[in-house]
Amino acid sequence: MVTLLKHREEPAFNYLYDHYSGALYSVILSIISDRELANDLLQEIFVKIWRQIESYDTTKGRLFTWMLNVARNASIDAVRSKNYRQGLQNKELTENVHHAAGSIEINSDKIGLRKIVQKLKEDHRILIELSYFEGYTQDEISKMLNMPLGTVKTRLRSALLQLKQAIKP
Repeated sequence: MVTLLKHREEPAFNYLYDHYSGALYSVILSIISDRELANDLLQEIFVKIWRQIESYDTTKGRLFTWMLNVARNASIDAVRSKNYRQGLQNKELTENVHHAAGSIEINSDKIGLRKIVQKLKEDHRILIELSYFEGYTQDEISKMLNMPLGTVKTRLRSALLQLKQAIKP
């Protein structure tokens, strides 16, 4: 796959987008709550991946992990940007009031669960996010990460045990 990407093979890029855009989008949304901006940023991130695929080093980790880091870093950069901060300040009051009124349901961000998950080992964090925050099945995660189903199940169980330890008072 990496070789095809480095040779700028469009089918390889299409495969990458089809199989990994959901996971990258969830990473973006965990940092940027504005869905419209997150969609725009997802497109920019895939362009960045396409342009910078030469910088990916197979000896330093998996392609998926590299792409997650590209998405995470781009999202953080977007939040830190002057335009993003000004956009937040310029939001209409009615948008904020409407949003606040509609957020009565319990949100995992409000109880700090996402912050605890962020402290987990990267392999565990990714599995928890995909499974519990994004709703992917273990089989879908197995295919998405190109990992045996048994490995996904074992690592997800370990991730849940690690999460349980982190939550204990």
